[in-house]
Amino acid sequence: MTATTPITQDLLTVPRKLPEGPMNIIGLTRPQLREALLAAGTPEKQVKMRVNQVWQWLYHWGVRDFDAMTNLAKPYRALLAENFVISLPEMVSRQVSADGTRKYLVRIAGGHEVEVVYIPEEDRGTLCISSQVGCTLTCSFCHTGTQKLVRNLTAGEIVGQIMLARDDLDEWPEPGTGTGVDGPRLLSNIVLMGMGEPLYNFEGVRDAMKIAMDGEGIALSRRRITLSTSGVVPEIARAAEEIGCQLAVSFHATTDEVRDKLVPINKRWNIETLLNTLREYPRLSNSERITFEYVMLKDVNDTDEDARRLVKLIKGIPAKINLIPFNEWPGSPYQRSDWSRIEKFADIIYKAGYASPIRTPRGEDIMAACGQLKSATERARKSRAQIAQETGLG
Repeated sequence: MTATTPITQDLLTVPRKLPEGPMNIIGLTRPQLREALLAAGTPEKQVKMRVNQVWQWLYHWGVRDFDAMTNLAKPYRALLAENFVISLPEMVSRQVSADGTRKYLVRIAGGHEVEVVYIPEEDRGTLCISSQVGCTLTCSFCHTGTQKLVRNLTAGEIVGQIMLARDDLDEWPEPGTGTGVDGPRLLSNIVLMGMGEPLYNFEGVRDAMKIAMDGEGIALSRRRITLSTSGVVPEIARAAEEIGCQLAVSFHATTDEVRDKLVPINKRWNIETLLNTLREYPRLSNSERITFEYVMLKDVNDTDEDARRLVKLIKGIPAKINLIPFNEWPGSPYQRSDWSRIEKFADIIYKAGYASPIRTPRGEDIMAACGQLKSATERARKSRAQIAQETGLG
């Protein structure tokens, strides 16, 4: 089979150093922060302590000014201010849905924009973050897939999305209190399901998630972080070993013929290859189970036969299947499956022994639902006929 989907990408990311010289301290891993502090003149004997102090100010307390780091001597604060900046992406706009979903338009270095979504629920608050500006995979049901890939986000731009959301939720702890003292965390879960393919920006995603999982900062458990991939097979085992978070797979079809159209990366790594790799993931990462995401498209992938075939395909993989009613967007060539059809599909999967929750669409009124994200500056619409022709559905 001829590969038409890129395996690796030759992309430029914005350097961590700003044009005027100071380094952005946000997004540096602990080893990187240690090296940066040493290079700035921190004595070797002090550097371990200084890393811990600065880290806690940045990621536990959410401080944005070196002068506010009151357990550091004034000369050392001046040294930090001379060599570093604390820089986050810019929040351009904030929309709130009738159901409480919040969508943020975030501007990063170079003027590019990505979207971030916060979804509040009774027992959790989930932040859907982006890993790339645009996307290279052109999944035909996904609005982001109609936007060309611009570049990867840096680790600082990824973790910065989490920090901006915590700003908006006013969730940084007050001095003298611990995280979560006053009740459940508003931002308790992260899903890498926003713009981009996370495994095509592996290092940036890995470093950002290591920061998010660090117990002396944002302190999210690896079980509270889910990385969603369309199936970049060579990086899946690496994700288990170097990140170890939960894994979700954008599956969406039960035959290669259909998945080639819906998820073009399937032309490079087909269903059989992907599933063989996934069978190793729970063991590699000590993950409980893999989530299979399955968007319900009317008369495309929603038959009883598809449901039965899906159950057979994933046999032997600890899994649950998230059924996603398709969220329409302007120019989309698809329609949402009828509700009765979705329920019948879910029932077949459930009776086969798999959890099959139907995801409640959230934030549709502000174009924040699954598959709808797209940079506001890149919303030029393709016609429905044009998109259908490109995906082979015309």
